[in-house]
Amino acid sequence: MGFRGAQCGLVVLGLVLGGCAAIPGFGPAPVDVYDLSAPALATSGPSLSRRQILVPEPTALKVLDGEDVAVRTSSGAIQLLEGVRWSDRLPRLVQAGLIEAYQRTGRLGGVGRPGEGLAIDYQVIVDIRAFEVRVGSNQAYVELFVRVLDDRTGLVRASRDFAAVAPLAGSGDETFLAALDQAFQSAVAEIVTWSVSVM
Repeated sequence: MGFRGAQCGLVVLGLVLGGCAAIPGFGPAPVDVYDLSAPALATSGPSLSRRQILVPEPTALKVLDGEDVAVRTSSGAIQLLEGVRWSDRLPRLVQAGLIEAYQRTGRLGGVGRPGEGLAIDYQVIVDIRAFEVRVGSNQAYVELFVRVLDDRTGLVRASRDFAAVAPLAGSGDETFLAALDQAFQSAVAEIVTWSVSVM
């Protein structure tokens, strides 16, 4: 579910969890919660129905390993948006988006997380290097470094850095989150197409 689909539920969530926060002058201000969307991918291409892949939780520096939304200012400093957060820790959202994208291709025998009992052929290991709004350049920027690991041999089959940008179509939190979601979808679409081709 993308940020647009999440908004209807956000008001209810804020009222239920916030209690008196919904009443002016009582408690903390409500917080809007946003999600990331998996891209819609073409299902054409060679079938890899015998392949099963594992997508571990991505790694990230501390500033990107939580529920805060990062904004890089013109001076290069990183600030955290107030009043908004991700619906879960960012690495878990990136992991979920990748898994859903692989599943949508319909080309693989199985895709899952650690502990789900798959007989793994490959692991897709991701490092979140950037996931931020860049105010100076008026865009959202997502950078993910990916390694495809042969689970049978322990050798890295291939590795590549993926960077995607999306312009800000205005100002404000909703615009920032929409651009981040768009950049994420672009990066994930490239990752899935490339990684499946090297398996």
